[in-house]
Amino acid sequence: MKRLALLCALAFASACATIGTNFDSTQLSWLKANESAKADVLAKLGQPWRVGLDSGDQTWTYGYYEYRAFSDSNSKDLVIHFTPEGKVKSYSLNTSFPDERAKLDPAARSP
Repeated sequence: MKRLALLCALAFASACATIGTNFDSTQLSWLKANESAKADVLAKLGQPWRVGLDSGDQTWTYGYYEYRAFSDSNSKDLVIHFTPEGKVKSYSLNTSFPDERAKLDPAARSP
């Protein structure tokens, strides 16, 4: 019984849950306003996790979230806004993954 309790405690201590499909947020140079189409986005990223509207623009959201019980959790979101013709209008990217943060903004590196 003590072994089972110890195994359960070890499993819980290393607990990690992920949601979404991971993507490299530093490799989005192919995503261009007024050029990239929905078909391009689908080919590179697959089906969006969420779809919605923002001020009349259709949006697709791709997200990846890592939750940890005893260490830092990380997340990233890519929200793509489309024109009525189905071309990328703009996009917004946010990440808390340290390696990606350092590549996207070297000045934001933690000391």
